[in-house]
Amino acid sequence: MQTNNPAFSENFARNFDYAGTRSGTMTVQGTALKTMVLLAIAMGTAYFSWINTEKGALDNGFLIGSVIGGFVVALITMFKPTIAPWTSPVYAALEGIFLGALSRMVDLKYPGIAIQAVALSGGVTFLMLFVYVTGIIKVTGQLVSAIVAATGAIALVYLASMLMQLFGARMPFIFDSSPIGIAFSLFVVGLAAFNLLLDFDFIERGSRAGLSKSMEWYGAFGLMVTLVWLYLEVLRLLQKVYGRR
Repeated sequence: MQTNNPAFSENFARNFDYAGTRSGTMTVQGTALKTMVLLAIAMGTAYFSWINTEKGALDNGFLIGSVIGGFVVALITMFKPTIAPWTSPVYAALEGIFLGALSRMVDLKYPGIAIQAVALSGGVTFLMLFVYVTGIIKVTGQLVSAIVAATGAIALVYLASMLMQLFGARMPFIFDSSPIGIAFSLFVVGLAAFNLLLDFDFIERGSRAGLSKSMEWYGAFGLMVTLVWLYLEVLRLLQKVYGRR
């Protein structure tokens, strides 16, 4: 089992059992069900965060804590996949809190933008699932290498942007509402969508390889990580489009 998705690194292969374990083996259906569970948890905490943000009941410290907590839980899960049945629901809950508050704050400025971002993210997800299942786009070694290289490059751009902000500078063009900025966001949204193909491929190959049943939670967690990224990028893209009006 080899994969280049950051959440599905080769490290996980040493941390679980293959077929023949007491708990059974991983299935696509089981992973899909657990993904639905994580999405339900995230939606529940997002609703809580949305309502309380609107009332002004959540302070910045709480939101920052959810971001940091989600990041830490994600790292722990990546390094110890066998605990995914316990950590992935926590990750979903923390991300829901953050996304709910962020979405509400943006929606107050651009009414209706949050529901549009949700709808577009869902549409993109089902589209990528369709092209994967039908074989319109096949996950080959060359495609994986291209997706991983592009994802790494985007990560470096975001890291450089954060470092520049620490010194009071700002990366020009790509983060504003200019045509270049919108084109950049379109590219990143497309890249996040193609990362979904890597998630689907891992889940399918994991089920064929007879991975432990607990890996269904890890597969759902990895898919959740990509969905969060996709939603954030779609929301950012819509903000830029609204900003040009």
